[in-house]
Amino acid sequence: MDFKKNVQNGLIVSCQALETEPLHSSFIMSRMAKAAQEAGAVGIRANSIVDIQAIQDVVDLPIIGIIKKVYEDSEVFITPTLKEVRAVCATGVEVIAMDATTRRRPNGESLVDIVSTIKKEFPDTLLMADAATLEDVAYAEKIGFDFIGTTLYGYTEETKGKNIADNDFLHLKQIISQTNLPVIVEGKIDTPTKARKALDIGGYSVVSGGAITRPQEITKRFVDTIQMQGTKD
Repeated sequence: MDFKKNVQNGLIVSCQALETEPLHSSFIMSRMAKAAQEAGAVGIRANSIVDIQAIQDVVDLPIIGIIKKVYEDSEVFITPTLKEVRAVCATGVEVIAMDATTRRRPNGESLVDIVSTIKKEFPDTLLMADAATLEDVAYAEKIGFDFIGTTLYGYTEETKGKNIADNDFLHLKQIISQTNLPVIVEGKIDTPTKARKALDIGGYSVVSGGAITRPQEITKRFVDTIQMQGTKD
């Protein structure tokens, strides 16, 4: 499956539910992915081996696979160590995404060593760099990633509180002007208008998650707007 060709200018739906969330279930995530495929999604982003395998059973879309795991000695938790990277690669997903920030990794591991090892062991698997800063982007391109993701912009100490859509997608424009790699726009793409704008600017594809697959977040947006409107009456 040609991932690059299949996902260009399309929507990738992130089907994830953490253990603390009501929809935490590989069965439910597989049905979310099936619904996304029927609606026209071009790819799926999935967390955990069991969710990836359940989704692979019911859809034929390319998958960006990750494992979220917290380690006490690092803030990095998206496919943070070689162990998790290998486990996701072994599922046969087309792309594996990992935290590509310059922050200290768990167990003192090196991102460049992880990338080098995986390129040798799984040469057909594409690597997506979940980045936050322009420095992250430059480093990820230098060490051999295949895609840049804006996933962690707004979620690190340096970028906390920022949104990829701020200032007419200024950060995205800066990334696109800096890198030769395809840029997958992810992180708070919570409306169709933002998704379309990100592609028009030059994003390769867009990922949306909570706005589609997390009913508690969708409901809260309705409730907050209703209550806010009610206070004005």
